[in-house]
Amino acid sequence: MAERYDVITIGGGIGGGALATVLARAGLSVLVLEKSTVFRDHVRGEWIAPWGVVELKTLGLYDVVVTAGGHHLSRHWPCDEDVPPDEALALATDLSALVPDVPGPLCIGHPALCQLFIEQAGTAGARVLRGVSDVHRCIGRAPTVTYRLDGVEQQARARLIVGADGRGSHVRKQLGIELHRDPTHHLFAGMLVDGADGWPADVQVVGSEGDVHYLAFPQGNGRVRLYLGYASEQSRRLAGANGPRAFLDAFRLRSVPGSEHLANARPAGPCNSFPNEDSWTTTPYTDGAVLIGDAAGSNDPIIGQGLSITLRDVRLVRDILLAEREWTPQIFEPYAQERAERMRRLRFSASIVSTLNNEFGPVAHERRRRARERQLQDPMLLLPAFAALLGPDNVPAEAFDESTRDRLFAA
Repeated sequence: MAERYDVITIGGGIGGGALATVLARAGLSVLVLEKSTVFRDHVRGEWIAPWGVVELKTLGLYDVVVTAGGHHLSRHWPCDEDVPPDEALALATDLSALVPDVPGPLCIGHPALCQLFIEQAGTAGARVLRGVSDVHRCIGRAPTVTYRLDGVEQQARARLIVGADGRGSHVRKQLGIELHRDPTHHLFAGMLVDGADGWPADVQVVGSEGDVHYLAFPQGNGRVRLYLGYASEQSRRLAGANGPRAFLDAFRLRSVPGSEHLANARPAGPCNSFPNEDSWTTTPYTDGAVLIGDAAGSNDPIIGQGLSITLRDVRLVRDILLAEREWTPQIFEPYAQERAERMRRLRFSASIVSTLNNEFGPVAHERRRRARERQLQDPMLLLPAFAALLGPDNVPAEAFDESTRDRLFAA
């Protein structure tokens, strides 16, 4: 006999674990199916934007994240090879003043956050199964999931199945929901490091120098998540056993005060590279199922919106399910419309930042210099980038119009 639940989440990471937690707290019966037995560092998002922190608070998950080690950043250094280091320090952005009652972006290790949320789901009353394999879904008026656990095939039914199984979502593929993609613009590499005790624990830095785009996000106690953006043509740049050393050497930066503390840190996780691109779905739901997080499409990681996007998805889907008695596909149309516009705006923001910071050579250098001059003359041209901090719906719609791009990058 198949067990029956209100909701089955396929995937127990950030989205699946958070949604299972808030639904179970509201009294729904929830089954979480997670394939991993241990969450590992695969170089995923570990920076929650201030607007994402608002979502975390709205979901009632903020306090547990901070208690588990969530670390706020209060300053941003706008470093660049054309900006003298002392000027970058003088122009530091106060990240704690951007969004009311939010002390700045929140950083926490991705595996730790996944583990926290799946534990919270179990504590809230959801049934959590890990080490699950061979998951198959039969979608319709009585959605059914078959899966294998400890070598035994089992079956469960639910009113709704939630696909929260990441970018390569098997749920999305089985549902036949099309995923649209932009061409890859560049490559991005990340690595977690320890021993960067000399780096200010409250300072994030983002900028470009030579042929790299660099980003650093402290997590406290000398631990920092570092990222490098570089040209797609250099696909072997960080390959092989010497990759971590080459990665750290790239952080010996003239434009960043104290960058030697980053370059001299020691690896605390893998050095992985991945293509930066956007993906999206136009209709992230069907009869008996809905997609959240990366399963429904992801933003170019260059602006670090993945966790905030997922938390917004969780909040919207939770509110819909708790407000509606009949869970027909149509109830998710407002979610689909809001998400489509949200992702469109963030695609625009990511493309602006990519052109500014992750293209190299004399032409790109001159374009970046001109663009920065224009941003000083017209603050409206800063808004696409600030959307990554404030949230895409907290910035005027005209900031995401092609005329903004034309004014910023016109020869």
